[in-house]
Amino acid sequence: MVAESGSDGTPHLRRSIGTTQLALYALGSMVGSGIYGLIGKAAGEAGSAVWLSFLIALVAALLTSLSYASLGSRYPRAGGAAYVTDRAFGWPALSFTIGLALVASGLTSIATQSKIFGAIIADLAGWEAASSTAIAVGFPLILSGIVFRGIRESMWVNVVCTLMEVSGLLIVIASGLSYWGTIDYFEIPPDRVDFGLGVVVLQASVLAFFAFIGFEDAVNVAEECRDPERTIPRGLVIATVAAAVLYVAVSITAVSVVPWQELASAPSPLTAVMQKSAPSIPAELMTFIALFSVANTALVNYVTASRLIYGMAGQGLLPNFVGRVHQTRRTPHVAIAVLLGFLLLLVIAGRIADLAAATVLLLLVIFIAVNAALVVLKRRIGEPQGSFEIPLALPILGIAVCAILLIARLSSSDWQAPALAAALLAGILVIYALLRLTNATSR
Repeated sequence: MVAESGSDGTPHLRRSIGTTQLALYALGSMVGSGIYGLIGKAAGEAGSAVWLSFLIALVAALLTSLSYASLGSRYPRAGGAAYVTDRAFGWPALSFTIGLALVASGLTSIATQSKIFGAIIADLAGWEAASSTAIAVGFPLILSGIVFRGIRESMWVNVVCTLMEVSGLLIVIASGLSYWGTIDYFEIPPDRVDFGLGVVVLQASVLAFFAFIGFEDAVNVAEECRDPERTIPRGLVIATVAAAVLYVAVSITAVSVVPWQELASAPSPLTAVMQKSAPSIPAELMTFIALFSVANTALVNYVTASRLIYGMAGQGLLPNFVGRVHQTRRTPHVAIAVLLGFLLLLVIAGRIADLAAATVLLLLVIFIAVNAALVVLKRRIGEPQGSFEIPLALPILGIAVCAILLIARLSSSDWQAPALAAALLAGILVIYALLRLTNATSR
């Protein structure tokens, strides 16, 4: 266990997370805006076959989640993806790119949730679109205060929000169970019939994959876990399996109760489902739960992004000052402040669908690299093993599935999301070049 202060008096992160909290942490990140806010948009792409998109996304998520669980048991450190790629390949440019790409995906994800949060509040109150933007901008300011306050406070907020959002999904499933089997579950949008069911479902699965994002967050709080070698694998597996069962059941329920055309245009899709399947339950209840769900996902992503920057600073990939830990709060306060600035720019400039899709594209690239790192490390003679080992075939399959999803998304006619992801990657490479130049001139 790492002490909360080093031998030189430098404050370290505080270890306070157990298996249950970690599972709720990862589950709270996954069971968030992806299912509450984006199931409608996924249905707009895949029609009634949206449940198949969630199944395909599950395969990619589960394979990579197992790889993260294995790596987390081997190397329980903050900055997980950046650390394991550096250990496997020894290329600072790759590790830097992967680490900041994960930070960028976190920022685009938080921006997505901020937009969804603002849209739900404005729709609930009957306000104009300008009010939605103002709320979306103010939302990250509140999050930054919670994240700065401390990991214990963040975890308790996460536990409360996770229990609420899971309860909401169970209510949706229970109220709509009688509608199961009443529609054609393989119907796709008429304007996409020429592509075929397989291609349409595969392309929509990239958006559905957004709902599974969150398992990677667990590794990045490793230095705040008790007994991380065991806590991380257990928490990851529990969270991913629980999310999978909920998602497939909810997606089948949603398209069974509400036609996918209406679901795609609904500001709060699951609220629309409840209005039809359980009209006696106030519609505002699901909207209220959806707000907590979106807030929870954003909170977890903010915590993760700040810990990634902390971990990368510890590896020497970023300047030391961004990894500083607050003496009293034991949180990486400089990283939190830096992230807030970039986050506000994304909230103002981005669209929900583009931000979500760009998040997934970045993560698919990262997941390919992480799976490849595990393959290299498992084959390396003398590399220490962890308490949770998986067959070599699983990370290889993870690479293949993530690559297929990436190619499927890039082959679609929508160019905005790939352009945003490419711009973020280009910006990361520019930052790396500038840091290298600064270091060279300072010697």
